[in-house]
Amino acid sequence: MQKRKICVVVTARPSYSRIKTALAAIDQHPDLELQLVIAGSALLDRYGNAVDFIEKDGFKISSKVFMVLEGENPTTMAKTTGLGLMELTNVFYNLKPDAVVTIADRFETIATSIAASYQNIPLVHIQGGEVTGNIDEKVRHANTKLADLHLVSSDDARDRVIKLGEYPEKVINTGCPSIDLAKEISASDLYFNPIEKYGGVGPEIDFQNGYIVVMQHPLTTEYHESKKQILATLEAVDELGLPTFWFWPNVDAGSDGTSNGIRSYREKIKPNNIHFFKNMEPRDFLVLLKHSKTLIGNSSVGIRECAYLGVPVVNIGNRQNRRLRAQNVIDVKANKSEIKLAIEQSIERNNLTSSDIYGNGEAGKKIADILAKTELSFSKTITY
Repeated sequence: MQKRKICVVVTARPSYSRIKTALAAIDQHPDLELQLVIAGSALLDRYGNAVDFIEKDGFKISSKVFMVLEGENPTTMAKTTGLGLMELTNVFYNLKPDAVVTIADRFETIATSIAASYQNIPLVHIQGGEVTGNIDEKVRHANTKLADLHLVSSDDARDRVIKLGEYPEKVINTGCPSIDLAKEISASDLYFNPIEKYGGVGPEIDFQNGYIVVMQHPLTTEYHESKKQILATLEAVDELGLPTFWFWPNVDAGSDGTSNGIRSYREKIKPNNIHFFKNMEPRDFLVLLKHSKTLIGNSSVGIRECAYLGVPVVNIGNRQNRRLRAQNVIDVKANKSEIKLAIEQSIERNNLTSSDIYGNGEAGKKIADILAKTELSFSKTITY
């Protein structure tokens, strides 16, 4: 029997960790052929060059799509998506996949969905049905309506996708593949020195007696406030003086303001407790998180992987608004005093238990099996 060709499009650094175990399971499945397309900021050095880690992990890349326009504002987001649509249309035409997989809710993922569905290629959407703020909220549900098969991460998300008029038998709770990685490292020691392995920028910090991690992205609906918001976090973390590993933001509207705020603060104030990184291998990043005192920022890793790992989180602002969360999260506004107090409260929460609200660590294999066995189609009608 001819193998099904499954084309997965990875457009950004976080998307890789969201799908890595599913990529491996698809690649190893006897009835599937993986076609891996790397696009967007996943190809750019300034955002961590995720493609290097992907190739290092042994995945063969079928196509690379350069599509990111400079500017980091709503207009360049729209143009980047338009370029992605044009380029991905040609990629799918040439690869002729049996199904295309689009991941989650980043703004540019809608290009994958349109390029596939307009060419009558069955579209599979990973991690639909969730709720957040930001442009992600609109894009996620738009992807759902373009998709033919929905592999969601929770029962809550499944219920929501069905309410959007999708066939219940085509909406399957697989859990989130990122939890598979979290399960793998849940008992791991901190087996590497982050500064020695990844370099980064900033002073050498003594992290042996504990440290915190910061990952804060701009909010696209508040992009003009991004510099002000990141400075509030920088000042709070600097004043507390805790050893800190800080990660670069995603490519979104406002990321230029976020990056500018980090650079200007680093050059003018020269905090002696913060070391900055662009990116890490997904496994290393989760090990670093596992052994941290707390994660600060607004990344979904705080909602998903940190819940499973039992890591306390200070979630800033509205980027993860209303997303299903466990008891590990403290929500605050982008205010220095609130952030400082929440960090102090968070580092005292050292007895959190693991939560499986986003899966039990078996998602990758489930996704591959479903893609191999489920009847694929590209036509549907709303159910009500």
